[in-house]
Amino acid sequence: MPDLGPVLLSLQLAAVTTVLLLVLALPLAWWLATTRSVFKPVAEAVTALPLVLPPTVIGFYLLIALNPQAPIGAFWVSMTGDTLTFSFAGLVVGSIVYSLPFMVQPLQSAFENVGKGPVEAAAMLRASKLDAFCNVVLPQSMRGLITACVLTFAHTIGEFGVVLMIGGNIPERTRVVSIAIFEHVEEQSYAEAHWLSAGMLVFAFLVLIAVYVLNRSWRVRTG
Repeated sequence: MPDLGPVLLSLQLAAVTTVLLLVLALPLAWWLATTRSVFKPVAEAVTALPLVLPPTVIGFYLLIALNPQAPIGAFWVSMTGDTLTFSFAGLVVGSIVYSLPFMVQPLQSAFENVGKGPVEAAAMLRASKLDAFCNVVLPQSMRGLITACVLTFAHTIGEFGVVLMIGGNIPERTRVVSIAIFEHVEEQSYAEAHWLSAGMLVFAFLVLIAVYVLNRSWRVRTG
């Protein structure tokens, strides 16, 4: 039976990343869905960069940006007494950057489908912008919101290159499932690697089924 420590750490990382990314991505996705700014293509390109960049490239530059000698890393050390590199907090930062498009793009598509009409109607009824967003836009975008959260959670579970570059392989601190599988293969402990890999395979399969079933049932309900 494999060590479940990396599994629990991966689940914790995915949960924290999904919650924080949802808070950060909601205003960004709404802005991208509604703005006519000339800078929109630039913002969309920056948001989508993790989809095309190798994870090791992202991890390398995050390692430089988060190390204790860099401004961000030094500020974190002064505030917490701990480093961002080779820590769980650093994994969270890396996961937020790496999983950003998986949260933003489904939300942006959902907001674009809602359009400005319902918001303008709410404004005519003297609803504030925040009230209209929370009570009109979000309920109509629930399908995209759930899809974004599920994909972000699953994508974070499967990270390897970014978390390896930032966090290394420290048991109970940065040793997530993907790192544990890699270590087991290096040690030729194939039984343990099979257990964890099979669990990841089943998890990914169930996540995809859930997303497709959700989308299909939503189409039937609304269409």
